[in-house]
This record gives sequence, structure tokens and C-alpha cells, in this order.
Amino acid sequence: MSEIIHTIGRRKTSVARIYMTKGKGKITINDRDYNEYFHTGILRTIVRQPFGVITPEAIVHDVNAIIEGGGIKGQAEALRLAIARALVKENPENKPLLRAAELLTRDPRMVERKKPGQKKARKRFQFTKR
Repeated sequence: MSEIIHTIGRRKTSVARIYMTKGKGKITINDRDYNEYFHTGILRTIVRQPFGVITPEAIVHDVNAIIEGGGIKGQAEALRLAIARALVKENPENKPLLRAAELLTRDPRMVERKKPGQKKARKRFQFTKR
């Protein structure tokens, strides 16, 4: 049996836990094929991006992912980070390539919290002078 690599990727409020093994390039997300889960081509490209940096011609890993929270784009980017981390865990020589493509950096931007006495995080209630 081949070695299973487990990593986690996060983006905004999305969390992607993946289990990667050597295989034929099958990507499964929440027991569904990734083509069915991500409907647009851009999101599919985001998911495949780390593999394209390492082996441009073909994906040689099977990925089983469990994704929770956030929106569809945040989920795709969380999955991309998890796959990039798994490729580094498998072979540390991949790290400079993935680092150069900026795929190993966790995007820290989060939604700002709503403050009391305000309508939203920054928007105030309407002010009346008289």
C-alpha cells in the first residue's frame, strides 16, 4: 500500500483536509468528483495549480479531500494550499518551486468583525444633525 500524506489548507473560513496517495490523478471532494464539485474552469485550474508547477504534463497523485465552511472560491484556494503542502511533505525538493509560485503562503485576510453601535464592520448608522 502506498503512503498516505495528510495536510490541511485554510482560506478565509474554509478548511480543506486532504489525504494524498500515488495514483492516476483522481481528485475527490466530499465524496464527489472535483469536476462536479467545482463547476467553473477557473476553480478547477486553481485546484490543479500546484500539480502544474511540479509536473506540467500529468497529475500522478490521487487526492481525497474533505472541505468545510466558506464559499466556493475560498474552498478552492484552501484545497490548493493543502495540495501544495502535501507535495512538499512528499518531496522537500518541491518547496522552492511552489514557494516561487506563491502557493505555500497562507492568505491571512479574513472578514472584519461587526462592531457594536455600527451597522457593519465600518459602516455607521445614519447621522442626523437636527
